[in-house]
Parts: sequence; structure tokens; C-alpha cells
Amino acid sequence: MLSVLTPTAGPSPAALGAGAPPARHRPEIQGLRAVAVLLVAAYHVWFGRVSGGVDVFLLLTGFLITGSLVRSVERGGGVRAGAFLARLLRRLSPAAGLVLAGVLAGTWLWVPRPRWRDTVAEVAASALYHENWRLAAHSVDYLARDAASPVQHFWSLAVQGQAYLVWPVLVAVAAAVAARSGRGTRPVLAAILAAVAAASFGYAVAATAADQPRAYFDTGARLWEPALGGLLALLPDRVRAPAAVRAALGWAGLAALAACGALVDVSTAFPGWAALWPTGAAALVLAAGVSGRPWGADRLLCWAPLRRVGDLAYPFYLWHWPVLVLYLQASGRPAAGPADGLAVLALSAGLAWATDRATGGRPAPAPAGYGLAVAAACLAPALVAAGLWTAGLDARQRSADLAAADSARYPGAGALADPRVAARLPDAPVYPDLTAPRDPWATHVNGCNTEVEGTEVAACSYGPATAGRTVALVGSSHVGHWFPAMRELALRHGWRLVVMTKNSCRFGAAPQRLGGALYADCEAWKDGVMAELAELRPDAVFTTATVSGAAERERVPDDHVRRWRELDAMGIGVIAVRDTPRLDFDAPECVDRRGAAACVAEQSASLARDSPLDTAAGVPDNVAFVDLTRYLCPDGRCPAVVGNVLVMSDDNHLTATYSRTLAPMLGAQVHAATGW
Repeated sequence: MLSVLTPTAGPSPAALGAGAPPARHRPEIQGLRAVAVLLVAAYHVWFGRVSGGVDVFLLLTGFLITGSLVRSVERGGGVRAGAFLARLLRRLSPAAGLVLAGVLAGTWLWVPRPRWRDTVAEVAASALYHENWRLAAHSVDYLARDAASPVQHFWSLAVQGQAYLVWPVLVAVAAAVAARSGRGTRPVLAAILAAVAAASFGYAVAATAADQPRAYFDTGARLWEPALGGLLALLPDRVRAPAAVRAALGWAGLAALAACGALVDVSTAFPGWAALWPTGAAALVLAAGVSGRPWGADRLLCWAPLRRVGDLAYPFYLWHWPVLVLYLQASGRPAAGPADGLAVLALSAGLAWATDRATGGRPAPAPAGYGLAVAAACLAPALVAAGLWTAGLDARQRSADLAAADSARYPGAGALADPRVAARLPDAPVYPDLTAPRDPWATHVNGCNTEVEGTEVAACSYGPATAGRTVALVGSSHVGHWFPAMRELALRHGWRLVVMTKNSCRFGAAPQRLGGALYADCEAWKDGVMAELAELRPDAVFTTATVSGAAERERVPDDHVRRWRELDAMGIGVIAVRDTPRLDFDAPECVDRRGAAACVAEQSASLARDSPLDTAAGVPDNVAFVDLTRYLCPDGRCPAVVGNVLVMSDDNHLTATYSRTLAPMLGAQVHAATGW
């Protein structure tokens, strides 16, 4: 993520070709890099916020590599992309390889098993410079775990690495056009970079408005930042203004950079318009240059201790995040306080110094093939370890799947339905295996579900079109997690089951809000569902009856009743199931850390003690209620494990396995309520 070129002459003449003088020394850039990395670390450790420092590093990346590549062309050496990239890999990979190996070791020691698979996969993605794309895909995974990965910060290193692949091409194109047209390389490259910056920034603004979490990691939405840095590198060394003005510009830039993270919620506003704040602040500092005034900001930035921090910025950045995440995992604390936060930073600084010494600092010139060999040697251990670990997890999962086929060992809800089953229940490892506990229901991962962003009704049908009865399963994920049980019933009785679900979208008649704003996509989707139902005319719609939650008492919402009346007018029945509990802990992680016996929630924390179904007013005759709470919260307590089966895959969604074990009980209640 941090540029690995020094803010001086760049690569040696031997690497780039001789002839032109070296670039002017820019000592203040190391100080700026130090300020940016300290802001990144401090905001991460103490405030749980993003500072905007990453955007500064991306701008500096463009500034430094553009200057380096252009000087290579002007010296007559051409772009020499192979030597350029090999040198970067030689500088980047040793530190990255050490950190990734350390993360794997720390994961084994301190990270809960439910996070192992994702963490190991992210280590591999980080080593191969595509962690940003993995996180972009992860950002739209509704069932993804919220906890931070120890290598999540490698996303920016991945963006930087992808920019390194693009920049030699841009400079080579500019050099070729300049040679044909008789113009200088710099003005041609400036035009190209301006076009890249404009296109990328326009895309960033649009993508941020449409899907900010994904846009945050999107390389296309970030390229404008190194392009802006590249444009600055092509301008004169400093603003042609009096020294006092330049000194003031430098302080204004530093002040704006320091304030950015405090005044802007970077994590939810970037990389759109708001990202102009930190990049603009850094641009002011670069434009100010060295003012020569004793009170100028450059005096601070050129201070030897701060420049030394800048020298260690890359390894310090790599270490600070995994040290923080692993410390919080090991201590069980949600955040670092003043003292332990200082300890995290001190340990990160020590590891950064040791890493810098171990990797030899700035490498000497060498053939490109040697640089690639060094990169492969440094990153291969983490990649091999990640691959072997993943293979081991896969083998463990296959073994667990075979064992789970024994219903006597894994009866799930059957242990609550039949005391004889409970009495014969053997000791067995929890299933799903805690190294792969998500166990999602099929319709949530096979395209038969509409994500939060989206309005199209992704209707999927199971069973024959000529079935005697058709049931439409409609609503949010709290309806979707009943699919495995309903699928069992449909297979047993020859029903046709049609699934229409959308994340966070209840099938009520009133407009819903999400994140404080009108959930417009939900309203459009519900309109589409009603049109589908009008054409399908199912015998019944299976949906949720109540809404559970800690913030307010469980209830049957009035808009649910209004929707049921609309269905009644269409001649469609309703099977309304009581909502599932919401735990105050992540079930798989709690079981892994504390054991199943300690992971029990009180029903009253999210569900009413007495069912609201008994007192619901105005319910039309087409509605049949079902309530499986006794199999989720027996005796008013909601265990994380029942019959050796994990009940919840997180804190509020049923595992597919436990849902399937509820099929007999659900079927009995549906039969009693409907007579089917």
C-alpha cells in the first residue's frame, strides 16, 4: 500500500538508463508518508475509524512511479517495465511474506476456528495482490462475518500493485505518441493521466452512490488517486509563489489531512467526492515543497526522526493491523484502550524495524529475473501454507459431512421432540464443523435470492409444475432460512415450492427503512412479488408472522396483517411462522471459545415470553400460524447447540442443517393448522 520508491532520484541510472540528472531530492515526502501512516494507525487503534491516509499513499504512489518512469524515458532507457516491476517486487515481497507468515501463525494461535477458512483465503489473496477484489465480493455477502480479517489492510497494497501493472503501459503509450508527434513525453502523459483521473473519478462518484462498500475496494474507483499524483509529478517542482505562501500551504495541507478522519466518515463516504479532502491536502503539501522558512511545515516533515518513521512506513503499516486484530482476538476486548493501544503501536514499530533489518532495506540493482525469484521465494511459504491449511480444512469438512449423515448422532431438533432420542444422544463434535460453520441454505447461494441492492424477483421453483399444492416462500432472510425445512416437506408431500426472498426485506405492506433511509429497492421488489403471486396463484404464502429484536418487543406488525388481507382478497392462503430469536453472541465463535454449554441466550432478550400470535388483532381467516419456538428456545432459553447440531450460523440465522431437522415439527404444525 505504501509506495516503495524513495522520494529522491528513484531507481539508479543502471536500472533506468544513464544520461539525465537525478530528480531533485524531496525530503519532505518521507515526513508526509510518516504523518499519513501514523494517522492510519492511530485512527485504527483508538478510534475504529479510517483516516484518509491510505488515499495519501495512493497519491504518493502515482507521484513517485510517474516521475521514475518518465525520467527513465527521458534518459533514453525506455520504460523498462520488467526491471521496474522486478525491483518493486524485490522491495515489497520480503516484508509482505514475513507479515503473511506471521498472520498465519497468529491465526492458528488466537483466531476462532469459524474464521480460519476466510482468513487463510485472504492471506492467499493478499500474496497474489487481489485482496481488494475478494473484499469487494465479500462486501455484498449478506451472511458474511463482520469481524475484521488480520490482512484486510492488504486491499490497498493490492490496488497499488495493480496500478504498478498499468503505469508502465501508460508511460510507454505516452512515449510512443510523443515520438511520433514530435512532442514531449510529459505533456502527452499529462493528457493521458488527466483522462484516466477524470474517468476513474467519475466512476468512483457513481459507484460510491450505487454501492459504496464495494466501490471502496474497487481498483477502477481508486485509479484517479495515483493518476492525480502522477499529474503532480509532471508539474514544476514547486508552486511559483513566495516562500511564506508555500509555508502556509504546507501547514494548511497538514491540518486538513489530520482533521479528515475526525470530520469525515471515510469508511462510508470514500472513494467519491469526499476523497478529494485527503488527496487535496497531500497535494498542497507536495506543491508547497521545501519553503526554507523556519516556521514552515516542511521543517517538521524534514525532521530526522519523522523521516525515519517514513522509512519504516511500509513495514509499520503491514504490521500494525494484524497486531491490533490478533491482540483483540487474544484478549477478547472489543477495542484497544490508551495503554494497550500504545503497546500495539510499540510492538508494530518493533516488528517494522526488525522486518526492515531482516529484509535488507533498499535492494541493490539486480537482473529482473532475480527480482522475480526473490518475490516467489518470499511469498511461496505463505501460499503453500495457506494451500495446505485449506486442504486440511476441506478434508475435515468431508469427514464431518459423512459423520453427520448418522441421525442418531446428529438429531438436531429431534433431541427436543423425543426424550428417547435425547437420552441416547452420544458425545460428538458439533456439526456443521466449526471451521466451516456458515452452512447456508441453498437458495441464498445459488442465485435464488435478491441481495440488498436489487429489485428483480429471483423466483426459483422446486417440485413439479403439476403438483397438487404450491407454496410460495416469500420475505427476508428470516423466511429464507426455513427453506431447508420447507424443501423437506415439499419433497415428502409432492408440493411445488417457489422461493422469492430478498435480504432485509419483510413482506409487509408498509414502506421499510434501511440504514435510516427509505429502502426503495425493497418496495420495488415487493411490488414485483405481488405481480408474481397474482400470476402464480399459490395455495399459500409462507412468510414471517412476527418481528423479533432487542430494540423493541416482539410483535405482529400491522403492515403484515394488511398484506395478509391483500393476499386474502387474491384467494391466497398464508402460513405465517413466528420469528426466530436473535442471540447476543455469534453462535459458532462462542461455541469455539467457550463451549456449547456456556452459549445460551435468554428468549426474553429478543422474543416475547408469551407468543404475540395468541393476541394478534384483525388477522384474516386465510392465515394459519406456526410457532417452532419450543425447538429453538426450550424452557425460555436459546442454546447455540441442540442435538449436536449448531442452531445458528451467526447470531440470528438458522443453519441449513438445523432447519432440516425442524421439518417434521414444522410439518406437523402446518398439517394441524391447514389440514393439508
